[in-house]
Amino acid sequence: MKKWKTLHSEYLYKTPYGNLRKDQCELPNGFVIDGYYVNEYADWVNAIVITKDDEIVLVEQYRHAGDDFFLELPAGKIEENETYEEGIVRELREETGFTSDQKPIKLSELMVNPATQTNKVITFLIQDAYPAYSQQLDETEDLDIRVFPFHSFGSLIRKNEIKTQLFTSNAYFLAKDFLSEKRN
Repeated sequence: MKKWKTLHSEYLYKTPYGNLRKDQCELPNGFVIDGYYVNEYADWVNAIVITKDDEIVLVEQYRHAGDDFFLELPAGKIEENETYEEGIVRELREETGFTSDQKPIKLSELMVNPATQTNKVITFLIQDAYPAYSQQLDETEDLDIRVFPFHSFGSLIRKNEIKTQLFTSNAYFLAKDFLSEKRN
């Protein structure tokens, strides 16, 4: 198996939120795709946040493309010269006001959709979290903080009793697996 060869690239647009690139690609068998579209996005971080009372901390917000309100993990883009760990600690503080005296534990680093996107999501576990600050939301954010018992949250996902997204579900089950292995 061989990689594709990029014959030509051009940007259709560039924005602070992401870029759309059109590539002309030659496959190993010689076939040429004239318009292969690649979405360039920044990496982002998210975290399963568990309180000292064994509750998961989530944010609820409206998502325009989904046309509804969704429960999600605290998350966000990395800022310039910021490590992933620094980014998630900052995002947690800004979005929820929560913090922890424990160091975040990296659970995974996964490509979001390598077929069409360049970014990855880095997922952390933050334990023994507690509220210590007021929210510091950007002008585009309108978030409510929600907490649920950690161990029963998976049932809510499986039974479709809440509206959430793939990254929250994936991170929850990664954290549950990590904690289960840690106990054994």
